[in-house]
Amino acid sequence: MPCFHQSKKILMGIEAENIVDVDEDGFDTLVIEASSNQPVMVDFWAEWCPPCRALTPVLEKIATRHPDKILLAKVEVDDNMRLAGRYGLRGFPTVIVFIDGEECGRFSGFKPEAEVIDFLTDNQALT
Repeated sequence: MPCFHQSKKILMGIEAENIVDVDEDGFDTLVIEASSNQPVMVDFWAEWCPPCRALTPVLEKIATRHPDKILLAKVEVDDNMRLAGRYGLRGFPTVIVFIDGEECGRFSGFKPEAEVIDFLTDNQALT
């Protein structure tokens, strides 16, 4: 059974139901298949990674502001190293956008909100 943790984050007084924690068992269903319904932004992160901790609130804020346009799937890489290998990840955080089951774009490292929004717009994840 896939691990699917529906986070109900409270950000700026808004409950976010489009932010989920995903593991290797649930990835194909909750990211690849789900991306045929709406774009999925996957945040590959690690607890020990300061840039990961800095990027998390940026991604959550964007997801909260666009609940009908994008799903944020969070993958903790230390517990899901095969997924990191599957996508050839070399640094963290790495964010990959999937649309219709295909990778549309990626970036690594911290980016401020405006740059993440530009990235998502350029990759047709926010239209």
